[in-house]
Amino acid sequence: MNALERIALVLVIIGAINWGLIGLLEFDLVATIFGGGSQAGVFARIIYALVGISGLVSLSILFKPNHEVEENHHYQPQS
Repeated sequence: MNALERIALVLVIIGAINWGLIGLLEFDLVATIFGGGSQAGVFARIIYALVGISGLVSLSILFKPNHEVEENHHYQPQS
């Protein structure tokens, strides 16, 4: 997994936590941190956009073959 994929995954996790908070507690952490007002709302929208783009980048992780798993699948440990 390269650096871009790791950053995207972290942002997707942040987005998932934020949506969990919205669903369970009706609390939007991103809007609270970055504000919901006129100028501060721009920063929250940037974060939302980055999380969305990260979700698209993470799709490549989902469909990427995992060579380590494939190689270890054929490995038979000796008793």
